Amino acid sequence: MKGQTYIILALIFALVIAVFAVINVDPVQVNYLFGTGEAPLILVIIISVLMGVLVTALAGAVRLFKLQRENRSLKHQLKNSTNVEMQTEESDQSHTDASLDKEVQSEDSNSNEK
Repeated sequence: MKGQTYIILALIFALVIAVFAVINVDPVQVNYLFGTGEAPLILVIIISVLMGVLVTALAGAVRLFKLQRENRSLKHQLKNSTNVEMQTEESDQSHTDASLDKEVQSEDSNSNEK
């Protein structure tokens, strides 16, 4: 449901921008860092929106990659800690089994002596 809401809002936003851009088709003077030029306002609006989308997408991608890296790291740590716990449990179980075997042997020895 959350994804559908984002898609619907994005479509509404794109429609509003498109209508706004189509209404404003007059040529305007644009001041660049290296000079000035004249361009239709529709292009200025659309290029500005696309640049905003690109910057937002790049920021989101950087965050996504950081979270994926953190997720892999945490999964690796969990796997390692699980392996250590399993080895510890196996070691404890083998010590417990050895202790039980010794007790059984000592009980057998005691019963044979009687």
